[in-house]
Parts: sequence; C-alpha cells; structure tokens
Amino acid sequence: MLNAIVHAVRLVRVGFVLAREGAFGLVDPGELPALPRLGLWLARRIERPGAGDNAERLAKALTRLGPSYVKFGQFLATRPDVVGVRVARDLESLQDRMPPFPRSEAEAIISASFGRPLSAVFSSLSDPMAAASIAQVHKATVAGPDGERTVAVKVLRPGVRARFRRDLAAMAFAASTLERFFPEIRRLRPVGVVETLARSVTMEMDLRLEAAALSEMAENTRDDPDFRVPTVEWERTARDVLTLEWIDGIPLNALDQIEAAGHDRVALGAIVIQSFLRHALRDGFFHADMHPGNLFVDPQGRVCAVDFGITGRLGPKERRFLAEILLGFITRNYGRVAEVHFEAGYVPASHSVEDFAQAIRAVGEPIHDRTADQISMAKLLTLLFEITALFDMRTRTELVMLQKTMVVVEGVGRNLDPRLDMWKTAEPVVREWIERNLGPRGRIEDAGRGAVAFAAMLGQVPALVGRAERLVGALEEAAEKGFPLAPESVGAIGRAEARRARAGHAALWVIAAILLAMLVRFWH
Repeated sequence: MLNAIVHAVRLVRVGFVLAREGAFGLVDPGELPALPRLGLWLARRIERPGAGDNAERLAKALTRLGPSYVKFGQFLATRPDVVGVRVARDLESLQDRMPPFPRSEAEAIISASFGRPLSAVFSSLSDPMAAASIAQVHKATVAGPDGERTVAVKVLRPGVRARFRRDLAAMAFAASTLERFFPEIRRLRPVGVVETLARSVTMEMDLRLEAAALSEMAENTRDDPDFRVPTVEWERTARDVLTLEWIDGIPLNALDQIEAAGHDRVALGAIVIQSFLRHALRDGFFHADMHPGNLFVDPQGRVCAVDFGITGRLGPKERRFLAEILLGFITRNYGRVAEVHFEAGYVPASHSVEDFAQAIRAVGEPIHDRTADQISMAKLLTLLFEITALFDMRTRTELVMLQKTMVVVEGVGRNLDPRLDMWKTAEPVVREWIERNLGPRGRIEDAGRGAVAFAAMLGQVPALVGRAERLVGALEEAAEKGFPLAPESVGAIGRAEARRARAGHAALWVIAAILLAMLVRFWH
C-alpha cells in the first residue's frame, strides 16, 4: 500500500510536468470516455502559455523529467503501435544528451572497476566527449608495443541504477493500473512494454553485455566488405567501463564532409539499408538504434556502427515471416503476404485471409512506383497498425522494433540519396535470403536439421522411459500408503482449517443472535 502511494506521488509529478509542457495536447479528446476527457480538460488548463504550439512538447517534458524518462521516450519512439505515429514522430526528436559528470568521477569509476590506478589502465583520459542518460564517452590513449593508440572509453553514470530502478517501478505501477481499469488498452500490453524497457535498460547498464553485442556483430560481419564495428578491448572492459577502438570517421549526416572526402553518397545509402536487412535476415541480430549519430563512414568507404546498447533479435520463424512479407510487398503478391500472417499465427484464424489480403493491398499499393521522397512512412505505419488492430493481431515487440528501425534506416539512406527507393534497394538482399533458405538447398538443410533433432530425441528415449517407470512406481506407492505431506503443508492445512472453524463459529453466533432477537421480538 505504501509503495502504491509513493508511486502515485511520483506519477502526479510526472503528470504535472507533462501538462505544463503541453504534452497532453497530443491526445485526441474525441477518442476518450467521459472521465478521462474531463482529466484531459483539467490538464490543459495548467499548460504553460504557448507550450501547446511546440512541435516537440513531449520530448521537452521528458527531458525535464530526467534520464529515465528520456530513455523511456526514446524506447516509445520505436513503438508507434503503442503511442501512435504522431507521438512517435514527436519523440524522434528526443536527444539522449545529458550534462556530463566530472572527469574525476569517471576516473574513480575506472580505478574501482579494475582495482588499480587510472594511469595503470590508460595513459591519458580526456574530458567527456559526449554524455547520455546512462553513460558518457571519453577519448583515451593506451600504451602498446607499437606506441600509443587512441581508444574510446564509455563510463557508466554514477547512481544511474538506483534512479532507473525507482522510475521504472513507478512506470510499471502506472502500466498495471492502466491495464486494470482500461481493458481496451490491454491489446497494447503496456505492462509488457515497461518490462521490455526494463530488460533493455538493465542490459545497457552492464557494459560487458554491450561489448558482447559488438563482438557478436563483428563476428557476423567479418566477411562483409562495406560494414564494420569497432573492436572491443576486453582487458579494459568491465561492468561500468567499456573500451573500444576509436573510429576516425565522418557521421553519415555530415553530407558536406562526406562529399569533400570523395565518398559516394548514393552507394552509402544503399549500403546502410542492405546491411541492416542482411543483419536482420541472415544473422537474426541487428542494431536497433541506427540513427546518424551512431553511423560513420571510414576512410575506406565502409559504414561503421557504434553504440550497441539497443539491439534486436529475430528467430527463424520471424526471419522467414519478414522475408516473405517484404518479397510480397515488392512483388505485390498481397495474397501471399496475408497467408504468411496466418501461417505464423499472428492473425486469428477466425478472420478471412482474403479480407486481410485486401487490407494489406491498401498499405502496399501507394508505395509502388514512387521514390522514397514521395512515400510517407508515417502514413504507411498508421495504416499497418490500424489493420493489425482491425484484425486482432497481437503486438509483436520484435517485429515492431524491426519496422521502426527500418524506418530510421530508410531515413538515413534517403538523407544520403534523396531519390533512393527502399524497396528496390531491399529486393536483392531479400531474394538472396529466400533463394538460400526457402529454395532446394534450404529445404535440404531443414531436412538435415530435422533429422538431427529427431536423432537427439531418440537418444533421450531411454532416459524418458526410466523417468516414466519411476513416476509409475511413485504413484503405486502413494496409492498404497497415501500421499506424504511435508510439515509445512500440514501446518498450512491446520491453519486454514482453524480459520475456517473460527469463521464457522462466528457465523453460528451471528445466526444465534438473529434468532434470539426474533424470539425476543415475538414474545413482546
């Protein structure tokens, strides 16, 4: 009860800040029941003058609320299915930039992480180069046999775990309250959204896990000629410190510098999109925060990605679903797109495949025969999420993250090449994956994997038979001697019986009192 009061107080503060910054102006009152509509009207009354006209009002409010809410806003920007496309677009402007903490604190964290003085770990450490909600980055030098080399050092922000733990608890309380009192919201699974954010943030706050993600991506892309990630320096990496190769590259949004260096912007746009799709389809593991600040072009013309705090995974089922969906849109085979949704179990069988195909056509047709600069991705996403709601399709977190990342990647590619057509650029990668995995070779490999799995199952048969024999023996013994109860169980049963007896006695006394009262009244 006390926790609920504390969470409620914190959420009142959050609501006040959102109201003051005009964030509730993004909500359409026409879609609300009477009571929430009244609450919205009251919230708009305490709005700062002019705040409702600010296009980035929600981003500004979350920045005022602090690092946890900035991270939450960035996460929600990847979930237009939950917050709506309009709000998601507002949140895209949210910059995870926080005031840096002093270098002396970073030095103390580094020394504590490795149990030795800073000078024994790095030859030098710069002032913060960039600061975000969870960590900040320094430039450092390391002595080696070939002389000094430059590295990037990411240091976790002091006290960040306790702050996130407190704020995430309040968010979880708000999400569970919404699900309890507004059943129509359950389809969006707000509790699941907060849990996903909590898992993501927990992983981000252990920099060893980000190092592992970088290492996995490096292994997956070691033969890719046009994409790379920085090398991890494991001996200088700990839970609160991550050390990487320093990338000397040009950010992909610095177009003048890219052209001055002689790089091909059109080719870079295609590399960004095809690399992302290759990672998602081929590897089932992709960078889920591919905004221009995390992407660089090195002197060799390769795209370099950094900051692997947010990544996404797709299983074999999801990869096949993605490939067939993309190919269906590319070839305008909307019937196949609809069938894939039903085969994957994403749309309930109670709906019609033909009706769903018709709805998918409404999404796909407007994007064909147009270049990317003519396509409204916001409108496309709006249609997609309206259709999923119409056909009772449950939200798939990994697919929504993939869709949103695809939109961001398309934006990066379009900035490099305004005439870029994402669908034509994607087609070679999608076809290659389908031919490799769904063609004759893929079917043979599937059969081989199935045979291996079947053989493994056969190998477990003796153990399963043994377990079944022991279970039957235990049941026979229990039938003869009765089921033994642990002392704790006996005690619990006794306490429950005592409670029932007390309740029964109380009920008898109440009945007796009522009868006595009736008799007294009768005699009088």
